[in-house]
Amino acid sequence: MNFTTDVVIGLEVHIELKTNTKLFCGCSRIGSQEPNSRTCEICLGHPGSKPVVNKKAIDFALKLALATKSKIASNLIFSRKSYFYPDLSKNYQISQYELPLAESGQLTLSDGKKINLTRIHLEEDPASLVHPSGIAASNYVLIDYNRSGNPLVELVTKPEMTSPGEARNFMKQLITILEYLEIFDSNECIIKADANVSIKESDYQRVEVKNITGFKEIERALRYEVARQKTAVKENEKIQAETRSWDADSGTSTPLRLKESEEEYGYIIDPDLVQIELTKEWIKSIESEMPELAHEKSKKFSEQGISEEMATIISKDKALAELYEAVSKKVDPELAAKWIRRELPRVLKYAKKKLEDTEIKDHHLIDLLKLIKASKITETVGQKILETLVHTNLDIKEYIKAEKLETVADTNELEIHCKAAIKEAPQAVEDYKAGNEKSLNFIVGLVMRATKGKASPPEVLAVLKKLL
Repeated sequence: MNFTTDVVIGLEVHIELKTNTKLFCGCSRIGSQEPNSRTCEICLGHPGSKPVVNKKAIDFALKLALATKSKIASNLIFSRKSYFYPDLSKNYQISQYELPLAESGQLTLSDGKKINLTRIHLEEDPASLVHPSGIAASNYVLIDYNRSGNPLVELVTKPEMTSPGEARNFMKQLITILEYLEIFDSNECIIKADANVSIKESDYQRVEVKNITGFKEIERALRYEVARQKTAVKENEKIQAETRSWDADSGTSTPLRLKESEEEYGYIIDPDLVQIELTKEWIKSIESEMPELAHEKSKKFSEQGISEEMATIISKDKALAELYEAVSKKVDPELAAKWIRRELPRVLKYAKKKLEDTEIKDHHLIDLLKLIKASKITETVGQKILETLVHTNLDIKEYIKAEKLETVADTNELEIHCKAAIKEAPQAVEDYKAGNEKSLNFIVGLVMRATKGKASPPEVLAVLKKLL
């Protein structure tokens, strides 16, 4: 390819699929953390053992292929990728090479730029290598085969990203798609990227950086690698085609080996796994299960009248998007968007919970926002109720009645509180009379405190101005 930008980046992303069992055996994908406790003769590669493919993993990979508008193969063919390393007890990895599950897809970044995909394929995860003193300093390596055989889908991009920021953006968009498809769980699944990085100064000599975990770390690793290569060129060092390992603790990459070619892996069709026909009926059944994705929801939400920015932010989180969709059908969309975009994430963050870990349902927010819209309760009271809802299931209307949280609407009662606040803040009164309009906000705050947030601030302001 002919490159023109200062930096060129391509990604190979390995995504652990959220299945119950491994890709070719019945061992549990997650569970006991005791080393080498979730293994069998198949994932350990014992002679005579026969792998059987996990259909759920294929279904999940097909969902990703459809979501990225990739061209799906007519047959699923597995190959043996031969290399000799401690993380492969059978000295080969079951992967795909000759014919990937899908090709020629696309993923769109937040700024609209489209990144083309080369391929999407399935493969098994190798074992986990444990370096007690770090990869560079350890004198020995421990091997845990619990991870060996876990289902991975690998997504390979074309080298079309031109900055570490774009690579992070790509990973964020990808994770959003994965979570919408419900084929990946960020709490229990691993997502890693191998990044191919080259710079203009080295005539685009490609260097691979392996084992970068998470979308935040990808930007950090790539910034380091770009800077390292630029420094090397300035010092007249030759950039080699090599594979480097990223160490997140030290924030550096270290050389592993010179870059190998695909031909060196000696791929052969796996004789233990038959070709699987990916029929039109099968693809259609997967299509029927596909959810509306984030970009589709964002477009729909903005058409309802909320800002494009607000629609994009809400749609990034599937749980919030689905909640907004339900609530906005019964309540003013702008009011619903404000509370679901700002107030709800605020209380969830404070409580250190996710929405699905709480008792909050759409009917709670519908009742709450209808009462706020009708001025039956103030926004301050609504915020406090939401903070309670994070921990306890409530009947909103009954709770407001029991706790006497209705808005103070009695003019005489409101005047009593306002007069008391005026006496309590003589300096603010003088400042107001001297022309400082903002000084009234302090007195409003005193009234709100006295009424425990049950007074309407605009009404309080109106009464204060009348009294003063």
